[in-house]
Amino acid sequence: MTDATPQKIRLTGYMDAPLDKLDAVNAAVVDHIALTRAEGGCISFEVTPCPDVKGRFLVSELFESRAAFDHHQTRASQSEWAEITKGMPRTYEITEVA
Repeated sequence: MTDATPQKIRLTGYMDAPLDKLDAVNAAVVDHIALTRAEGGCISFEVTPCPDVKGRFLVSELFESRAAFDHHQTRASQSEWAEITKGMPRTYEITEVA
């Protein structure tokens, strides 16, 4: 017998913004956080400046299911945030958690 309980999806890591784009990223991140937290299935969503690396943003996300995470990815990929941060290096780890 298998457990049919959907697994939560956790994303952790960081994004590096070039210093010449930092003002635009800082301005856009407020709406990005608010829109994401309002999504169905978002348990937690944090994007915070790294205290040690200028231009680095630490990212921590938790969604109630793969479907909720996939919905977020689709919405975010078509957002102003995606346009502003296009091409910025991201280092993320995505895991399933109970």
